[in-house]
Amino acid sequence: MGVWMDFHYKLFGKFRERRMRQFLAIMRPDNEPLLDVGGTEHTWAIDAHGYGNFPVVMANVYFHYADSGNPRFSRVQANGCDLPFSPHSFAIIYSNSVIEHVGDRAAQRKFADELRRVGRKLWVQTPARCFPIEPHFLAPFIHWLPMSWQRALVRFTPKGIAEPAAVQGILKCTRLLNRREMEECFPDCEILVERVLGWPKSYIAVRRTDPAESHA
Repeated sequence: MGVWMDFHYKLFGKFRERRMRQFLAIMRPDNEPLLDVGGTEHTWAIDAHGYGNFPVVMANVYFHYADSGNPRFSRVQANGCDLPFSPHSFAIIYSNSVIEHVGDRAAQRKFADELRRVGRKLWVQTPARCFPIEPHFLAPFIHWLPMSWQRALVRFTPKGIAEPAAVQGILKCTRLLNRREMEECFPDCEILVERVLGWPKSYIAVRRTDPAESHA
């Protein structure tokens, strides 16, 4: 893990741990494989906290980290907008901070449709656009400015200073969502809201039950 990512994980680690506890309490994964779309094995390094050791299938367009060799994890190279799985083939789909990186609004809807198609239960998190600190660059208000201003200013953000070669690419492929857009992408899900000092920090689309069960 790079210096920036290590800093990022430490900074947001408490939020991630609290979110993971909430995920496990609500979704209650068992021994059936869970599909993580766009994530890393680091997300599931949680055995020391007593969370369990359920199997996880990692689906990514590409894997930028080495295979740990842990038999708990398996890899599938796939685009989240076109998953190579049959309908409802996974009991739970988990995706954390991915939908904001898949493209424009149409691509985000397609991504959401694929997760809803493949998973029986869903847990899909994304940063809230209305939160004043942009989470990828750790800069206040920059995501509310016109794109031309963002391109000019992004190199002066903490991320831009730490990894100047990466920030323009990240800016190009990042589109934060508001609550209404999350509701439109996941019409059959409950939208949970994480807050910091009253501000919505992130949204989580949750489908707690198998759609087939609700129509039984």
